Amino acid sequence: MKERISVASRRSDGMPRPQDAARVGVLRRIAAAKLKHRGLDAMIGDVLLISSELLTNALLHSGATEITLNLTVHDGYLRITVTDGMPGRAKRRKADDEAETGRGLGLVEVLAEQSGGTWGTSEHGAATWCSLRVPAGQRR
Repeated sequence: MKERISVASRRSDGMPRPQDAARVGVLRRIAAAKLKHRGLDAMIGDVLLISSELLTNALLHSGATEITLNLTVHDGYLRITVTDGMPGRAKRRKADDEAETGRGLGLVEVLAEQSGGTWGTSEHGAATWCSLRVPAGQRR
């Protein structure tokens, strides 16, 4: 599954347009439907959380005008890839107790590790990905 959204280029000091933020929700719903269709219902919650975090990071931090969500299953792993085409790597931050942001990639990392997977960024930082092990009973 590969889905693409177009968004307005945004400056780092402004919030995304409401319609651009809503497009993240549209991609989440499409991803849920595709997972359900493939019989991967047990993964929907984690995949939607991870997709939301990676898509939102791309929307907030990349300045891209196009963001792509790609879900693929290969060798027993589901790979979630968000591509914004912009240089710069996503980095996990340490958020203090008072911070309102900065925990997303930590959540991605924990969910990936719990399933036997991992996460990272492409060499040039234009894509951030996460792999999750597909539960044994759901592999095809």
